[in-house]
Amino acid sequence: MPNIDIIGAILFAFALVHTFSTKLFERLAHRHPRHAGLFHLLGEVEVVFGFWAVVLITVMALVVGGSQAIEYAESRQYTEPLFVFVIMVVAASRPVVEVIKALVASFARFAPVRTVVAQVWLCLALVPLIGSLITEPAAMTLAALMLGSLVFRAGIPEWLKYAALGVLFVNISVGGTLTSFAAPPVLMVAATWNWDSAFMVTHFGWKAVIAVVINATAVTLVLRRHLDDAEPASPEDRERRIPALVSAIHLAFLATVVAFAHHPVIFLGLFLLFLGFTQAYSRYQTPLILKEALLVGFFLAGLVVLGGMQQWWLQPIVSGLEPTALFFGALGLTAITDNAALTYLGSLIEGMSDSAKYMLVAGAVAGGGLTVIANAPNPAGIALLKQGFNDESIGAGGLLLGALLPTIIAAAMLLL
Repeated sequence: MPNIDIIGAILFAFALVHTFSTKLFERLAHRHPRHAGLFHLLGEVEVVFGFWAVVLITVMALVVGGSQAIEYAESRQYTEPLFVFVIMVVAASRPVVEVIKALVASFARFAPVRTVVAQVWLCLALVPLIGSLITEPAAMTLAALMLGSLVFRAGIPEWLKYAALGVLFVNISVGGTLTSFAAPPVLMVAATWNWDSAFMVTHFGWKAVIAVVINATAVTLVLRRHLDDAEPASPEDRERRIPALVSAIHLAFLATVVAFAHHPVIFLGLFLLFLGFTQAYSRYQTPLILKEALLVGFFLAGLVVLGGMQQWWLQPIVSGLEPTALFFGALGLTAITDNAALTYLGSLIEGMSDSAKYMLVAGAVAGGGLTVIANAPNPAGIALLKQGFNDESIGAGGLLLGALLPTIIAAAMLLL
């Protein structure tokens, strides 16, 4: 289907341009209130790729027939969008968030700086590294929920919010490389190339830890004078203290979903049980983030549909580069396509050298914070933090600039 391949690439380009134009749609919504609903919809970053995926399937049905369009849509693998949806909702449940908050607070009390400064540093350093155990989407969800009231609020300069967002996205991307199952771009190649967690720690993990610590420390130092001390818990919060058993059950749901991350029938069944449990003990819950998680899942599913049409031009680029050029090529390509899709295409190439394999994955994870589509957890961070920005939307240009310096630091460490 050569014509469809070209159409798919053109629509993918339109989606990329749309991603960088969401701020424009938000401004149009304010200027033209009669059509504000439509402009607000098109200004949602999470809607972009789902919208253009619908356009692609519609055009495909018109060009090659409805049955072939449906066949293509059904041939895509949607496990990752479904998993991100489920893990976001479970990880953002009040008992899980309160456990992680307590863990961060306990570490922060021993720090030789103000507690709020230590909390921000831990959210930007420790939580992304925990992502190697609980997966990157879960770490992104927890970090975003905790940082929202500390950093992404009124009173913090806009440029500093983008700097913190860039550090968070880059640290999440590289922080999940201590194991072979937590980072989507690593997961795509781990089985094919026989990379286990011991390999990841010795070749990627220690470098990732250094990069994460440098990035988190640098942005926290700049942020520290703008941070307000957290208010003590209200009597109502203390009265709603969560029983240890309820917290343990929530953590068990989280751990089990992570363990069955590649088996959607299992983790979706667990998710239905989780919904029932939260309803039964609703007095210990806050509203679940179902809308935000669904939008993120829609975004990733759209990326799966649109990305599946890009292999014809992406794979020759990846296969034709020498190791060092491959690192920088992957770093740049990650900004315009999902890094997991990029490494998956690399896994299909026969006869890649060990150094080329390393450089491909290193470049893909180093560039995972540059854009919203660069790494699967990024849309989750966008969905949870956009209310803290002007116009309640996050500009792609601001994110790119904010992620530039932490990306350079991560890239430098991974090139060691």
